Amino acid sequence: MKTFILAALAASVVATPVLAAPYQGHDDRGRFEQRHDDRGHSPRNQHRHWKKGDRFDARYARNYRVISSPRHYHLREAPRGYRWVRSGKDAVLIGVSSGIVVSVLANIIR
Repeated sequence: MKTFILAALAASVVATPVLAAPYQGHDDRGRFEQRHDDRGHSPRNQHRHWKKGDRFDARYARNYRVISSPRHYHLREAPRGYRWVRSGKDAVLIGVSSGIVVSVLANIIR
């Protein structure tokens, strides 16, 4: 009986890290499971078309960068508390503290 209990305890100690490992998205046949959001796009490759009033999230901005010299792109200087950011070929004016989109200039960046 002691041998059985010790064997069960040893098996549980060995198996615990394997069972606690996060799911990696692979099934038992070696295929990779892709996770999609409800619109059928992968979140990593999802692009947003920003509109005034949207909350800006850099995770969904394609080629996201802060525009440090807006005059280079023929943009007016951002008012205090706002900044221009790049999302793909679009220039988006957002509030620094709120992240709300104030203005979108589509296809302005080459």
